[in-house]
Amino acid sequence: MATDDKTPDVKAAKRKAWVYAEEQRPAFADWLAGGDRRKRFVRYWFSDNVWNLLHLAGHFGLKLLPMDACSAFGARLGVFAIPRFHKAAEKRTRATIAALCPHLSPAEQEALFIENCRSQGRIMTEFSVVNRLAEHPERIEVHNMEWVLDAAKRGPVIFVGMHLGNWEIGPIVLQRAGLVPYINYTPPPGRAKAWISERVRRKNGLNFLPPGLQGIRPAVSALKKGGIVSAFCDEGVGGKLRGPLFGRKPHLEGNLAMTVRLARMTGATICPWYNLRTDGFRFEAHALPPIVLPPETKSGERLLDDIQLLNDAIEPVIREHLGQWFFLDNALPKS
Repeated sequence: MATDDKTPDVKAAKRKAWVYAEEQRPAFADWLAGGDRRKRFVRYWFSDNVWNLLHLAGHFGLKLLPMDACSAFGARLGVFAIPRFHKAAEKRTRATIAALCPHLSPAEQEALFIENCRSQGRIMTEFSVVNRLAEHPERIEVHNMEWVLDAAKRGPVIFVGMHLGNWEIGPIVLQRAGLVPYINYTPPPGRAKAWISERVRRKNGLNFLPPGLQGIRPAVSALKKGGIVSAFCDEGVGGKLRGPLFGRKPHLEGNLAMTVRLARMTGATICPWYNLRTDGFRFEAHALPPIVLPPETKSGERLLDDIQLLNDAIEPVIREHLGQWFFLDNALPKS
């Protein structure tokens, strides 16, 4: 819902951008120091490595399965594990479903929760086999990609995705069209998961930009050279949703604001897209009409209008497909 007050609040405007800091490796001196430093040493070198080995074993073990079997295993795992071992996430998911879908009956809300559990589980296991889709174009049906191609011919493009279906197919779709994107990459917590994530995505053809504030200048540089930068404007941070707005006023935190600012700085066309799971490990990718931001008479005067404009392109799609939305297990902020 649009707001009549289009003036960014001073507090939000002055909020510092997020700066990524990689975890430092504890040295033997931390063990000798005792206390919290010793606990961190033990966690990093011993406790974490147990999980690292399990993650690696799981990732490479799942590679032994056929694609459909790997995806189906993930669906069963999600339904089994989330209600039993992720109670906080389950509670947030059910509360968000109730808030966004008051028109659904209790049985329908429960069915939506189970659908999302299946989707969450599939995403986790499919990471082991997702790159195989590049060799099976029949598994990804693409719609309206000519909109993105036409925009790329005219100048820089910000390819705005949504965490629906399995968004890791985005680079495969772009490469099929002859386009190679850049993306701000934030490693997931855990050394094994970070290594797996980077390995899979590099094999998928992604060019990495630094995460957070460190990635802004490289992103601007890539766009000013006519490149394509991939961004996602639906996001959850610390268990709370930043985007879409879901009826809140536009705010200056998160990727909605970052994306429109990048577009203004570089003259980039914003090309929203999403994909949906159709049957197991098969997908439909959809490009939405490109967004060219309206002209401004004064720099920054349309910032909140621009954020609302981009939000209004992605929010209806996510609302319609909540069962496949990765961030459904995040809470809606109260304001």
